[in-house]
Amino acid sequence: MFRKTRIRIIVSIMGSLLLLFTVTLSVIMLASSREIRQRNTEMLERYVELYHLEGEAGLPPVPPPDDAEGPAGKPPQGRPPLDQEAGYQLSTFYSVAFGEDGSVLDISDGGKEVYSGEELSGIAEAILSEGRSSGRWENLTYIVSPGPGFTLVAFMDNTVSESSLSTLLRNMLMMGGAALILLFFFSLFLSGRIVRPLEENDRRQRQFISDASHELKTPAAVISANAEILGREIGENEWLANIMYENERMGGLVTQLLDLSRAENAQVPMESLDFSRIAAGEALAFESLAFDRGREIQSHIREGIQVTGNRTQLAQLVSVLLDNAVRHSTGREIEVSLKTQGHAAILTVVNDGGEISREQAEHLFDRFYRLDEARSSEGQHYGLGLSIARAITEKHGGSIGVTSHEGKVRFTVTLPVRKS
Repeated sequence: MFRKTRIRIIVSIMGSLLLLFTVTLSVIMLASSREIRQRNTEMLERYVELYHLEGEAGLPPVPPPDDAEGPAGKPPQGRPPLDQEAGYQLSTFYSVAFGEDGSVLDISDGGKEVYSGEELSGIAEAILSEGRSSGRWENLTYIVSPGPGFTLVAFMDNTVSESSLSTLLRNMLMMGGAALILLFFFSLFLSGRIVRPLEENDRRQRQFISDASHELKTPAAVISANAEILGREIGENEWLANIMYENERMGGLVTQLLDLSRAENAQVPMESLDFSRIAAGEALAFESLAFDRGREIQSHIREGIQVTGNRTQLAQLVSVLLDNAVRHSTGREIEVSLKTQGHAAILTVVNDGGEISREQAEHLFDRFYRLDEARSSEGQHYGLGLSIARAITEKHGGSIGVTSHEGKVRFTVTLPVRKS
């Protein structure tokens, strides 16, 4: 139980950290990518603004005069014009100018040999055929701008900026991954510190139940023997009968507490068992009790299912579930089934009953928990049966659960089958 609690704590911590890391990384990358692309677009627009075409052949872009203003007027105080900044001067621009008849008037490769003139003109013609004024072409950002007597297709190479963005992403993933690994081991340590007091408290509770049960067993037996002797001497007596009845109930409670203590703490011998025969035998034993209460047990038990366990405890497990179904069923039929699924044996007990909420289902296997308080004093049942069933199931490496749907209450026990 506490192992599952520790796992839930670790999953909760790591899930929160992973979500925070993912959101933070996404925001940083989106903001960085947007800022870089916006800056690249501004520089490309500035390149287009500064482009001049003279004569038939045209000329490459010429630098502006020193007092030139940017596209939005004068640059902010203390900041040089965009075309004089290092980012602009170190960036690579390409351009292709087309005449009104579609002929190529000028091609600028930015002084680089990354793209040939034919490649640049081919890309520019393809862009013009799409009819778009701006966009991206592989790793190039482009703008189509009409000029006096020509149409300019300008490109900016984003290889360096996108490579820097990829490097940033890779480094963040590496550092974030390393941080998550460190935080995972820290969460292991932290969860151990959180769960340890709970484990100690649970151990003390179990020890108290065990000790108290053993201490109460002897007085209950003495009271029973003395009451029986007194009854022989004085005959029938209302008060003596009440003493014997309540002592019998206390004896039943002590017995269940001892069963719970053994199921949780005692080391019992394990052996290879035919679980099918155990389940069938318990179902047969409960048929008479079910008949007395106007109910009928329907068994669907597959033969030959082998498990490794303790015969007494597994029989008690089936008995607890059948007893619970017989006592609380609101219908006539009670279904008991046993089958295999993968490497597990699935024991299911189904009866008619009221709806069980999720909150109730979470506490149904707790000690002394009862759904129907009005029937809490019925017989010798104190809300320990399902706690015993869970303790036995967990000791055998299995799990137990309950579901409620459309007037049917279903208890399901999963146990590992014996490996052949």
